[in-house]
Amino acid sequence: MISSLSCKLKCVEKFTYHVQINVMNYFYIFILFWVLVASVTFIYLFFVNAPYGRHMQQGWGKSISARAGWVIMESPCVILIIIYGFLMKDKLLLVHEIFLLLWLLHYVHRSFIYPFLIDLTNPKMPISIAASAFFFNIINVNVQAIGIYYFTQYPANWIVSEAFLLGVIIFFIGMFINIKSDYLIISMRKENGPGYHMPNKFLHKYISSPNYFGEIIEWIGWAILTWSISGVVFALWTIANLVPRAFAHHKWYQNKFSDYPKNRKVIIPGII
Repeated sequence: MISSLSCKLKCVEKFTYHVQINVMNYFYIFILFWVLVASVTFIYLFFVNAPYGRHMQQGWGKSISARAGWVIMESPCVILIIIYGFLMKDKLLLVHEIFLLLWLLHYVHRSFIYPFLIDLTNPKMPISIAASAFFFNIINVNVQAIGIYYFTQYPANWIVSEAFLLGVIIFFIGMFINIKSDYLIISMRKENGPGYHMPNKFLHKYISSPNYFGEIIEWIGWAILTWSISGVVFALWTIANLVPRAFAHHKWYQNKFSDYPKNRKVIIPGII
């Protein structure tokens, strides 16, 4: 009887192992597909500017409040990751809890603080833009949570590893650049009135979109500190979304301000 029970347990373990392998294979197939979509998006966005903010256009269907749209499209990044954390609370390691904290540090600000502090020059946003960003964030949260919590194994000393510490430093440098750049724009509008003004402080002296530069650095840091394919994919998607928009911003500034500095780069100081 003991032998029979042992055999059944081995069968269950073998079945579970094969299920996990199959799920992992499907996950990585999806990752390849998702990177392909990011590549197509990267090229597409050089030809079509997403119609919100300074690039707002007619012809993209019905619109909603830009503030409400911002909250709606970013909120899955907070809500879903909290749900994942709750469902896995008994299995979370300290390193997972730190990942969760860093993620929420970015997205609580991005979802529920920043939209209510910025003076929106264009108060409307096409529903199609909010919806596409909403569904992207749903997919991205699942890719991050599944890849990091289920498929990436971390040693007990990961939080003192060189990769983790380097990644955290890069993450916070990127976050600082991103937030400081955004809030300099906010302060300019408070000082000079509503509308768009030419920024000349901090990294704005060197590039047109230091907020995007900071966000790219931030998620590269995330990829390093999580040491995961999910983190790498998110960094690639960030580049795919923000680099083309930075070029659009640069061109817009040049058209808007006749005295826009000719030596100011697009998104990487001294390079691009």
